[in-house]
Amino acid sequence: MKVIVAEDEEISRKHLLFALEDEGYEVKGVGDGLSALKEVSTNDYDVLITDIKMPGMDGMELFKAVMAGYPETSVIIITGFGTIAAAVEAIKQGAEDYITKPFNIDDLLAKLKKISEKKSLQRENAALRASLGLGRDLPFIARSRRMQAVIESIYKLRDADCNVLITGATGTGKGLTARLIHRCGSRKDKPFISINCAVLTEELLASELFGHEKGAFTGAVSTKQGLVELSHTGSLFLDEIAEMTPSLQARLLKVIEEGEFFRVGGTRLIKVNVRFIAATNQNVKALISKGAFREDLYYRLNVMELAIPPLRERKEDIRPLCEFFLGKYVSKYKKGIKGFSKEALQTLMEYDFPGNVRELENIVERAVIIENTRSITIGSLPQGLLMFQIETIDPNRVQTIDELTRGYTEKVIDMFGGNKTMAAQALGISRTSLWRILK
Repeated sequence: MKVIVAEDEEISRKHLLFALEDEGYEVKGVGDGLSALKEVSTNDYDVLITDIKMPGMDGMELFKAVMAGYPETSVIIITGFGTIAAAVEAIKQGAEDYITKPFNIDDLLAKLKKISEKKSLQRENAALRASLGLGRDLPFIARSRRMQAVIESIYKLRDADCNVLITGATGTGKGLTARLIHRCGSRKDKPFISINCAVLTEELLASELFGHEKGAFTGAVSTKQGLVELSHTGSLFLDEIAEMTPSLQARLLKVIEEGEFFRVGGTRLIKVNVRFIAATNQNVKALISKGAFREDLYYRLNVMELAIPPLRERKEDIRPLCEFFLGKYVSKYKKGIKGFSKEALQTLMEYDFPGNVRELENIVERAVIIENTRSITIGSLPQGLLMFQIETIDPNRVQTIDELTRGYTEKVIDMFGGNKTMAAQALGISRTSLWRILK
């Protein structure tokens, strides 16, 4: 791996560089945070090892800048006894690990080996996605650790032809996950059929799933094959499975257990070989306790469960998702938009997205439609999102009064197109006070 060390104590820096070079790492050493950030911005580093206390830009500022601009670079914090709390906070915000002074080289090398193995697995996953053609027509963005874990679970399933239950809030990507499971498995060249169990009445859903014979009910003017039958040798995705009535659940259970069923109004037994993938945004165990969902069906479907985290718990995915949706809708609407302004991207990063990925996609599409400049600006984002940003507080990162003042001041300057004189007048302060706030 390629490693950069930011450490202002020359002896410690040389000691680290010598030990890492001896282990075969390609290393670079710098004595301050600004130099380290410049290096990371111009070269592709796998790992940044940074001391917390440095002149100018300290280690925490450097860490935040690297996480914001170059999240693919893993960060290890060097900390003394008095700054351990800051290092722990950095871990919560996405740093890979930390080591304490005086540090043990063997401990550091073990941490680097762990990072190397993780990056190697990520590269293998990317190669597997490419070999399956998933990058072209089935984009699945998983930069965050939580979604990388989902990807790894899917790949472990590729040789196991078992039923799968996908759980997660609305809009998290359960349908896309189901397609990926099918595409990675042995049935990838066979049919993949999906149905949303929440949008049909019990009678219509039964007809769609199991088909019907001619004359089975009013309007059944011909025999119709159901989706279970059409999915033979392939996969059937049952979205919002918890909305299915208990009587239909019993019929589905028989198909899963025995691989056979009757069409509605039919007398001929039809045998099928189908892999069932189900999804729900509800707490199935709570439904079981209320008698609203069959426990035996739950265990038949839940041979493997995949929980898709909400977007607010995988913030690292927001930026690449924004870029993907931007490319998609710039092409669709033939716009010349090249990216996002810093303020717009920061606003999106701070939003909780109760509608998850689906909401993010809608926000980006709307912004592309109304934006007339070369970048998505904060003015193209929904006003409700901006209000949310102002009115909520991140419990993991309470801002100081100085930070709030500077952030608000920067927004006012942006509103006046960068004109600091007009911004100062609107804020009721002098240009000197404005300069001090920004400094």
